[in-house]
Amino acid sequence: MMEKKDRLLVALAGQQNSGKSTLFNALTGLQQHIANYPGVTVDKKSGFYRHDGQRVEVVDLPGAYALTSFSPEERVARDFLLGEAPDVIINVVDAANLERSLHLTFQLMELNRPIVLALNMVDVAQQLGLAVHADKLQAHLGIPVIATIGSKGQGIEALRNKIAEISTGNQIAPSFPYGEWEGAVHAQTEAWAQHPELLPGYPRRWAAVLTLENDESLANAAHQALPEVWQNLKKGADALSTEYTQSTGQSFADAALRLRHEAAEAACTAAVEQHTPNKIGFTERLDRVLLNRIFAPVFLILTIWLIYQLSIVQGYELTKITWPLLAGLRNLVASILPDAGFLVDPQLRSMGLWMVDSANTLLNYVPIFLILFALIAILEDSGYMARIAFILDRILHRFGMHGQSTLPLILAGVFAGGCAVPGVMATKGIPDTRARMATILTVPFMNCLAKVPLYVLLVNIYFAEDKGLILFYISTITIIIALLVSKLLTVSVLRNMETAPFVMELPHYHLPGIKSVLRRAFDRTWLYIKKVGTIVVAVATVVYILLQFPGLTPQQDAEYRGRAEAAIAAFYKGMQGNPHLAAVDDQKKLIDLVNVYNSYRAQKLNVSGPKAAKQLDQDYAAKYPGFYPFLQRGGDVMAKKAARNLKKLDDARKDMRREMKEIRIQNSILGRVGRSLESVTRFANFDWKINVALLSSFSARESSVATLGVLFGQDDEENRTLEERMGEEQKAHGYDALTAVALILFFALYPPCLATTIMIRVQTGSYKWMLFSMIFPTTLGLLVASGVYTLGSALGLSGIQAFSAVYFIGLALLLIVGLYRRPFGVHLGQPEYSS
Repeated sequence: MMEKKDRLLVALAGQQNSGKSTLFNALTGLQQHIANYPGVTVDKKSGFYRHDGQRVEVVDLPGAYALTSFSPEERVARDFLLGEAPDVIINVVDAANLERSLHLTFQLMELNRPIVLALNMVDVAQQLGLAVHADKLQAHLGIPVIATIGSKGQGIEALRNKIAEISTGNQIAPSFPYGEWEGAVHAQTEAWAQHPELLPGYPRRWAAVLTLENDESLANAAHQALPEVWQNLKKGADALSTEYTQSTGQSFADAALRLRHEAAEAACTAAVEQHTPNKIGFTERLDRVLLNRIFAPVFLILTIWLIYQLSIVQGYELTKITWPLLAGLRNLVASILPDAGFLVDPQLRSMGLWMVDSANTLLNYVPIFLILFALIAILEDSGYMARIAFILDRILHRFGMHGQSTLPLILAGVFAGGCAVPGVMATKGIPDTRARMATILTVPFMNCLAKVPLYVLLVNIYFAEDKGLILFYISTITIIIALLVSKLLTVSVLRNMETAPFVMELPHYHLPGIKSVLRRAFDRTWLYIKKVGTIVVAVATVVYILLQFPGLTPQQDAEYRGRAEAAIAAFYKGMQGNPHLAAVDDQKKLIDLVNVYNSYRAQKLNVSGPKAAKQLDQDYAAKYPGFYPFLQRGGDVMAKKAARNLKKLDDARKDMRREMKEIRIQNSILGRVGRSLESVTRFANFDWKINVALLSSFSARESSVATLGVLFGQDDEENRTLEERMGEEQKAHGYDALTAVALILFFALYPPCLATTIMIRVQTGSYKWMLFSMIFPTTLGLLVASGVYTLGSALGLSGIQAFSAVYFIGLALLLIVGLYRRPFGVHLGQPEYSS
């Protein structure tokens, strides 16, 4: 009997849609931590609970159908189980799809670890007329089995007790028997046992099975560790494989698959009773409608529209609450930083407010993302997200992609809220090269989370009356573009690469749990906030430096200093004979007064109600008694005259500061680059500020809005949103909704961000494809944006007319290309389920 440990490490492993995350939440409650696994963007979720004096850490591994290394999720799950050697493995299986789930169970049994099987969602199985007996399944498999309903918290305490029990004893799961191949497995296990120095984290029988299966990941790891030892082991395995294949008529990989399938069938026969064999379940009845060849596309489109209507259109209303809070934060930071100068601020103040403005611009969209992520979580938990993959699978084949392209596209943000990095990573599971390359090159077109702020910004400036329609266009035109581009690539540069078929299974429908939905919405939003606080602020720092140098020329600096002295002299001349002049009898006091005046105005804009405004006046009167007469609009004649003189001085100061900022930015390194690009981007009506924002967004898409937030900057006393500031200036310079349409289309086609291009290099192993992924979409995006703006201007189209025309032309092309050499109609059919 092993001694009881103070701390336990428990791994939660299971296939997708098995209710694993719900069970994880039930086990750990609020004691959770979300991060990323090193080197990948797959979520790493860990949580804690205490049981009988022990601190138990539960790690929720990514959903995986097998412990292979074909996808980031499977690789992460496998590496964790082998590298961390958890004290207990909880294998979560779907009671309603037991046969399918047991394939992973049999692989976990090879790890030589204590395993408890969590027979989850037994209520769903009962609704389908299935009685799954945990005791019979336990007797058949030889491992503990606990029936659970994660969404209701049933079986959680029994599961905790069983974890504590098997972690203290020598209750190792039995190995899976390989029938006629057992002799070969045993011989190869003995061969591995003779070399404990080779991959010591791998259980010997597990390594033997992988060797006979010709596992590529194992081969690479073993060859890198001890090449000569591995070569000898591999020769022995090849000899065994040849011998047994000749005698059995089947390779080990095929035999292992068959044996696991037969074992799963036998387990179901022993433990599952079908009470109503001909009963049509709720899932099948609902799928007859939602997956109908006519209704499926309609319902999918309505779902996308509803998501955007609720999250972005309605969610934007909540920003009216968050923006005053963020503006108040800016005022607080401004009060802590060194005081502003008359013309030039201290560097610490300028850079500090630049950082705050960059972050605030993006943090203002947090309410939108909370709603968006909650809606996506509902789709995932309900089972409809898998139906979306099923529906799109039948379409993707027509455009050169593969059924397994669906997951990367969803991860990248088919609607919104995804990320192209995990999308590109997930393409590793696509078995044929052509579809995999087509997917890699089109995944960046999806509506990733980082693109949404710019879309929301432009929509609220130029399409305030048609938000729902424009957002629907944006959310679906990216799919249209991706499919058309995929077809173009597969008939040109990718035409000689092969394709392969794809089989998909669908989960049963479930009622989403409120806690699970809210937790994922908050977790994903928190990851967004952390990204704002790290990547975006880092990029903003670089952009700030590139926009500051070389600065004004000595002649320009002297000119503005002269204008400033003249404005100050005019102020003092106007104050002659005024008793309030004594409060500002030198320039230092005058600059202090200007700063107090701007601070007062900024806070005045942010107070709500007459009571708060009165309290603010009282605070300033008490704190700045000499300055307060200058702040009043009322008061005696001399106070009014003093206030008018101060306003004239401050207006002149703002004009000079604004002009100096404009010149500084135009003369800066980044400003010059942006202006040099105007000769190309002018056909799309992009000015240098838009060019600078697009350049900064290559590092991180969110930086486009953060950069615009400071390029269209505000003075300290202003609390206007970026929509108000940018809209006013853009419209004053003749930019209209047609420019916005061109910019949206270019941004949709814009090259992938830096992190995604690096991942493309990793996944393709080619700098050529990495460069192609940057040059091709840039050229295509600029041609489309320029063509839309030029033709739209020539035809006198409004923004919404131009966008509608582009959308329906793209849709018509999609139908023509999709129906080419095929009969009309997409047969969706009915899904098949494992028993």
